[in-house]
Amino acid sequence: MAQRTRVVITGAGVLSPLGLDLATFWSALLAGKSGAAPIQRFDTTGFTTTIACELKGFDASTWLRKPEMRRMDPFCQYGMVAAQLALEDSGLDLSTVDMERFGVITASGIGGLISIEDAHTQYMEKGPGRIPPMFIPMMISDILPGQIAMKFGMKGPNYATVSACASSSHAIANAAMTIRAGLADRVLTGGAEAAITPLGIGGFNALQALSTRNHEPERASRPFDKDRDGFVMGEGAVILLVESLEAAQERGATILAEISGAGMTADAHHLTAPAPEGEGAQRAMRLALADAGLPAEAIDHINTHGTSTPAGDIAEIQGIARVFGEHGKRIAINSTKSMTGHLLGAAGAIECLATAMALKHGMVPPTINVDNPDPALELPVLTQVAKRDMTHAISNTFGFGGHNASLLLSRWTE
Repeated sequence: MAQRTRVVITGAGVLSPLGLDLATFWSALLAGKSGAAPIQRFDTTGFTTTIACELKGFDASTWLRKPEMRRMDPFCQYGMVAAQLALEDSGLDLSTVDMERFGVITASGIGGLISIEDAHTQYMEKGPGRIPPMFIPMMISDILPGQIAMKFGMKGPNYATVSACASSSHAIANAAMTIRAGLADRVLTGGAEAAITPLGIGGFNALQALSTRNHEPERASRPFDKDRDGFVMGEGAVILLVESLEAAQERGATILAEISGAGMTADAHHLTAPAPEGEGAQRAMRLALADAGLPAEAIDHINTHGTSTPAGDIAEIQGIARVFGEHGKRIAINSTKSMTGHLLGAAGAIECLATAMALKHGMVPPTINVDNPDPALELPVLTQVAKRDMTHAISNTFGFGGHNASLLLSRWTE
């Protein structure tokens, strides 16, 4: 039987609430820094939640020309810049590769919400004739991979995945499968989100999903703490360059981590609540292990979905306990959402990157704000940065609609 094509990560671009480059992002995670603060983008008078993890200091004009910017919603701007940063980080010379075998598979759970709100305002104030001509192309989620392909000339598989908070993990899994299937040698993949808007915050408030700890924003995202009261919304983008191992080694690329497996399932249970005992999450993790050909005992670290919601956190820990048994007590379990907030459709990508960096450096970022661990937790959660010798790790993401995705990453060693 032919050996399966191995897939590796060779470049990363990140725009996060903790920093606008990989080094700053990683050092902030290790330092346990929160990206939460009072919302600056709009007047929050009357809103139940007035805090979020916004990008700070981002100026799209540093990377994009003004005509480009006018045709892009902020989520697309974020993704375009992150793609450029990923290519720069990879050291790849685009003139040397077959662009017909270069794909772009990215994600956004919500897409151009800012463009939707702006166009609706124009319609209500000035009538249908004043809806911007580029409104539709600016707000659809698939415009990001299209824009990236047009800018850089990539002509391979090109599409977006939309599965709520699991969107970018699905994109990364699809990118790996595309390379394994022989349909591409390289794929830019990841996610972008810009939903910190009146409708975004107001809509999640209507669902009672967001934290209302407005008086201390940096302590509001508190996964696994008994006093958690919802998630803190984040924004930004992470784009990864993934390549076949053969293509990466052929050009002498520096490898960040290997994507060894992926598991994807559906709860088929409830619109917003997880299945009891994380049943769908259990199957996703087991499928990821099977895809990688690894036993449960091989996993050293899990970056949880860990949103800081009352039901979701416990269901995930229950799921991990069912899959890993006694070994679960030896796994370094954390949630970087405690610092970045919840990037919705970009959550899987930013947490995949954090997991890859943890494997590379042998350091696991803490889960901050766990002052009083929920007594229902069946497994311990890491609350301090920890140095660990790790080989394999899982990054979990789960979305409204019962979408579950688990990515299994392996430390790269020559």
